[in-house]
Amino acid sequence: MAIRIVTDSASDISQVKAKEWGIQVLPLKVRFGDEEFLDGVTLSPQEFYKKLVETDEIPKTSQITPYDYSQVFKEAEDAGDDLICFTLSSGVSGSYQSACMAASDFSDRIHVIDTKQFCISQLIIVQRAVQLRDQGLSAKEIVDTVTEDMKKAHVIAAFATLEFLKLGGRISSAAAFAGNLLMIKPVLTIEDGVVKILGKARGSKNSHNMLMEFVKNKGGIDYTKPACLGYTGFTDEIIKKYVEDSKVLYEGHEDMIQYASVGATIGTYAGPGAIALAFFEK
Repeated sequence: MAIRIVTDSASDISQVKAKEWGIQVLPLKVRFGDEEFLDGVTLSPQEFYKKLVETDEIPKTSQITPYDYSQVFKEAEDAGDDLICFTLSSGVSGSYQSACMAASDFSDRIHVIDTKQFCISQLIIVQRAVQLRDQGLSAKEIVDTVTEDMKKAHVIAAFATLEFLKLGGRISSAAAFAGNLLMIKPVLTIEDGVVKILGKARGSKNSHNMLMEFVKNKGGIDYTKPACLGYTGFTDEIIKKYVEDSKVLYEGHEDMIQYASVGATIGTYAGPGAIALAFFEK
């Protein structure tokens, strides 16, 4: 009997990383016009941003269906395994409801958890479950521990542009124009399962300072648990600059920080050049 861990591609866990961790990542579907792709499978983050900047049409993502979940759950139950499924926040997607609907046809060895997060904060929650599985905890112990740890999981992100928020209908064209002219960068987090704007910083230095202040206000980073830095776009140069500018947060713990390329779920509204930090508070 084994413990299977399943999540979705909104976590920005690559298929390569999923294989390394011994988990399964179900891809969301991403549609550009008439073209449909499987997030992280037939469309890499780099390919996604190339398409994003070349079109004026905002891409659409679709949730994972109950049927997709039921196929995975059936494999686990037929094998006599426990399964823990971590979904992106029910506040922004129906994937959690789809997973619960599918799980209702199976035994109580199938566990479904609404992470109330997405992007790299969902990643660190799933990685925490992997840590606990590898320590030999039972499925119930993992569920109970991660559910408690989730209360201390946070993410903060700074966008480089307002253009894609405008294209997605989140702000007006006038607001986007004024913001870009003044080099205003929105700083966001996820709270109660939905995006919350913490403030607007003028320039990269101020946005980096807001990220540092956010971490300090949470009591600092618990380096006994996963932490992750995420970036949008084609290269990781901007996140490396952020680490250099904010090295006081990471000194002595550089090897504990991992990097992730952020895909369609957040990238649709962030566009290239955004940075994010996910961590568990002390």
